[in-house]
Amino acid sequence: MADINRSELRKIIMTALYQISVYKSSKIKYDTNEVIKELLEVKNDFVNEIVFGVLEHEDELVDIANKYLKDWTIDRLGKTDQAILKIGLYELLYTDTPDIVCINEALDLASEYSDDKVKSMINAVLDNVMKNKD
Repeated sequence: MADINRSELRKIIMTALYQISVYKSSKIKYDTNEVIKELLEVKNDFVNEIVFGVLEHEDELVDIANKYLKDWTIDRLGKTDQAILKIGLYELLYTDTPDIVCINEALDLASEYSDDKVKSMINAVLDNVMKNKD
């Protein structure tokens, strides 16, 4: 398999988080490793770190998103949009990825999978978190 760049890996992460949120809301049992394996044949540390990290810190990420969403809550967003926002927040707060890269990658996903209103909401949240994180 050819090397997949991180932008492509983020699409896999987004899909995995989306699927897991569907399983959770439908009360279907799942194994996170199996969800990832269905999307990516080869084990990938970046994918595992982000998927497991988002799941581990999900409550905190939701609280932070809700703090910065103006007159809105994350649970009103579609599951794909929620996944994109959680990935961006997780990368901003818990990885060494440069802040601007975290935001740009999230916005690239939002450009492809979200509407313009949601994309600008995601941008505003990530921008505010970046400015207030120190």
